[in-house]
Amino acid sequence: MGEVYRADDLRLGQPVALKFLPEDVDHDPARLTQLHAEVRMARQVSHPNVCRVYDVGEFEGHTFLSMEYVDGEDLAILLRRIGRFPQDRAIELSRQICAGLSAAHDRGVVHRDLKPANIMVDANGRIRITDFGLAGAAGEILRAGTPAYMAPEQLSGAEVTPRSDIYSLGLVLYELFTGQRALEGRNLAELIAKREQAGITPPTAIVQDLDAAIENIIFRCLEPDPARRPRSALAVTAALPGGDPIAAALAAGETPSPEMVAAAASSTEALSRTTTAAAIAWIVLASIALLAISQRVLLINRVPLPKPPAALIDRAQEIAQKLGYGDQSMYSAAGLTTSLDWVQYIAATNTSRDRWKALATPRPATEVLWYRTSPRPLIPYGDENRVEAVNPPLTTSGMALIVVDANGRLSEMIAVPEPIQSDRRIVHANWSTLFDTAGLSMDAFTPVTPRWVPSVYADERVAWEGHLPERPDLTVRVEAAGYSGKPVFFGITGPWTRSARTASPGPRSWLERTTGLLSSLIMPGLMLCGALLARRNLRLGRGDRRGAFRAATAVFFILMAAWLLSDRHVSVFSEEVNRFFGAIGQGLFNAGLLWVTYLGLEPYVRRFSPSSLIGWTRLLAGGWRDPHVGRDVVIGIAAGLAMTLAYALHNVVPLLAGRPQPIPLAYDPTVLMALHHSLARILDRTQVAITSGMLGMAGYVAFRILLKQSSAAALAAIACYAPVVLNGMFPGDTPMLDVASGIVIVTIFVAVVAWIGLLATIAALTAHFILLRAPLTTDFSSWRGPTGLVFVGAIVAAGLVGCYVASGSAQRATRPI
Repeated sequence: MGEVYRADDLRLGQPVALKFLPEDVDHDPARLTQLHAEVRMARQVSHPNVCRVYDVGEFEGHTFLSMEYVDGEDLAILLRRIGRFPQDRAIELSRQICAGLSAAHDRGVVHRDLKPANIMVDANGRIRITDFGLAGAAGEILRAGTPAYMAPEQLSGAEVTPRSDIYSLGLVLYELFTGQRALEGRNLAELIAKREQAGITPPTAIVQDLDAAIENIIFRCLEPDPARRPRSALAVTAALPGGDPIAAALAAGETPSPEMVAAAASSTEALSRTTTAAAIAWIVLASIALLAISQRVLLINRVPLPKPPAALIDRAQEIAQKLGYGDQSMYSAAGLTTSLDWVQYIAATNTSRDRWKALATPRPATEVLWYRTSPRPLIPYGDENRVEAVNPPLTTSGMALIVVDANGRLSEMIAVPEPIQSDRRIVHANWSTLFDTAGLSMDAFTPVTPRWVPSVYADERVAWEGHLPERPDLTVRVEAAGYSGKPVFFGITGPWTRSARTASPGPRSWLERTTGLLSSLIMPGLMLCGALLARRNLRLGRGDRRGAFRAATAVFFILMAAWLLSDRHVSVFSEEVNRFFGAIGQGLFNAGLLWVTYLGLEPYVRRFSPSSLIGWTRLLAGGWRDPHVGRDVVIGIAAGLAMTLAYALHNVVPLLAGRPQPIPLAYDPTVLMALHHSLARILDRTQVAITSGMLGMAGYVAFRILLKQSSAAALAAIACYAPVVLNGMFPGDTPMLDVASGIVIVTIFVAVVAWIGLLATIAALTAHFILLRAPLTTDFSSWRGPTGLVFVGAIVAAGLVGCYVASGSAQRATRPI
């Protein structure tokens, strides 16, 4: 394709190579335009193993390319002269060819005509890939190159991609190690026929002592299907005997590229059958153990929940009708919630080992359902918020809040009266209706002076004292208020009852204050550092833009899916549209924040702990069938189960020591309302795990850079992350036990971060976050049993799929028979 001359650049005083193109190019505007576009792409490639393209020029009507001058000879001439290279030297040259080709692919440039004649060995014995004149942007369709070295898709005129160069690379390596061409033909038809019918002679049939790994990677490069070839030139390097491109890059003071990390070979790829069986056993047994322990320590298993939400909603609607707040209400909403007043009262007044048996009765109410009615649409304040018992506030006449206990009996009631008083006469309300709907006998209560001030206006207030039928040992007060003969307030209270209107919730413990302060600084601080470093990394070309974009995109779509499945929707179309765009904005903000943080922090993780990114980068590259990806997922799921078991055992340890059990662990009652709410929480916790895992990995690497040793960095990370984990995780009545349990959980987490990698870290946090507030129970016959199985089933399924992939079965299933 033209003639090449050596010339001297008189301005710079250095030799250059001038390649004059055929005359037909000079008179073809379309080809000249294409040439300029290709040179613009080729100029982006700068690497020691690539011959640099400088510019396009013209002399007396002839077009030429100016390129870096290489003093040496091409491989085609060299191979004809010496036959073939010794294996060690051929491996060394192969790595250099792969490095140069990888540099081009990183810039989106496909060579299209890779062959021995376009690969030079300079005077120093170093490879220099030349002739990017035919190169074009990856993804274009252009039938160009030398037929003997073309990939099948290139010969057929299909899409040419970097994997087309991988095919050509395989042919070059074949020739480099054997001294013979893989395919010989006098014309294109003969070449195609030999390729399809005769096949290629195995290199070991020509060079009998050739390493089998070399033959294996050559044939992988020569797969007819591009998808079955190595993902990148660096993957070819890693597959060569003794290949460790990451170590080579670090030794040279360079940061390994994401592609290099993905291509790196790990010490163990597919898990053995024994290891896979052990992993499956741990995942299944740990899940069973977690269910068994949760039956004793979770609040949902301590309080009775005999009726499902649908039955409680039906009962609440009936009560609203009886009290006169059903007919005029066009809009309604309902939800489950937990009141900890009675729980905390028991913790403060009872130290016996069986104190939580007091929760065995539905009253005093712990688990309740609230039901809202309104003549106007219920639009909560804050586009990201759901309708709740007091959001939107009860401010419109006709709005009512009905709260029923687990048996469907009235526990609390608030209604907003008419704004204008039509009659100044006081009309007494029928209080017996309130007692009947609450399942109480009015005759068993004694009238007393009211103490509770209603949150709505009332012209009549009354109160009684008495005992609950199921708990005759407890004295309760029934407070009620009415307006114009209609009840507007009702509540069953006791010494344990605390009003949400109280100005001060009480002093926080030292542990709560400390963990709250530190957790509010650590994670936002890592994000801020990432944002500050992102601009610098982008300017220096260090940031993994592709990986950042894919991670951010995943977070965005996970958040949108979680929103669609959530209970944050309203009945007004215009407001729902606003909320939809608000959800998009929030999703884009979170994704953008992750993108910036990823660009700022990921290059340092890749520089100082590249092995921790192997599974993650392979997953981002689409290699979900890769055994290393499966291995990381399995380890992460196993670690996440261990972390959650440590969390659950927090409430078992005191019993073993003869101490009273701490406050039962909380759960998220909103997921019991519908299956899609459970799925929404699973997705939401997954995206939180992705962000937290990346920040956790970045923080550990920062400590490793500062402290130089992995063990010291791990200890520093444990001390740093413990406050974040402890913030709000435990009820707070056993601070020393909380700290000890938190340290155990963080130690497992940091061990995964330090010695396994990012993907395993994210998998561990995903499992832990999903199970942390899940309503787990062994009472599978109850209405709440299937909900708990959804959460456990999701983690077990992920773990089993991970085991399948880690064993290499998924990869083998995609290979041709």
